[in-house]
Amino acid sequence: MSIKKWVSLGIIYVVAVFAAFAIITGQNPLASGEMGHDEHADEHEHKGMDHSAEEMSSSGDIPAGLQEAKEPTFEIGSEAIISADHMPGMDGAVAEVSGAFDTTVYTVSYTTEDGKKIENHKWVIHEELENPDAAPLDPGTEVVLNADHMEGMDGAHAEIDSADEITVYMVDFETTDTGEEVQYHKWVTEEELSPAN
Repeated sequence: MSIKKWVSLGIIYVVAVFAAFAIITGQNPLASGEMGHDEHADEHEHKGMDHSAEEMSSSGDIPAGLQEAKEPTFEIGSEAIISADHMPGMDGAVAEVSGAFDTTVYTVSYTTEDGKKIENHKWVIHEELENPDAAPLDPGTEVVLNADHMEGMDGAHAEIDSADEITVYMVDFETTDTGEEVQYHKWVTEEELSPAN
């Protein structure tokens, strides 16, 4: 068989493989980059942090054992400016403080049940960990999360990235981009708030 025929057969084979892939998955492997390096891997990690207003709201229920702050910088009912971007429309929003608590707060990394890797999630408090040792836990400690700040978080195995003993706040606010109301958002640290006046 001539070289020209071998090349033709090779091209037909490659086209057939790509066509079969497109039919089975409904995707174009060349357009989506499925056959190569996932250039959007980091983007997917960050998208895990892009919560909606509904996801960032909660019932306002407080974990068992959490102690109210004795002398919080921001009193319950006071207003403060948020300097944090846990979700779109959060940074710069005017918030009303709905709770203030003294605890140990952690950043954690974990993988959801569907395989999405979340790095340095802010924030999880000590009382949202399953049977933890005494606070504060050291970075690198493996824990199980008992918090549902976002989908796939509750029950996930996580690793402590950092720990800080500080006052954390639960806040209500309207997002700056869409005006959606967020109720009982957990958590914002004292460093992420500044006086509204």
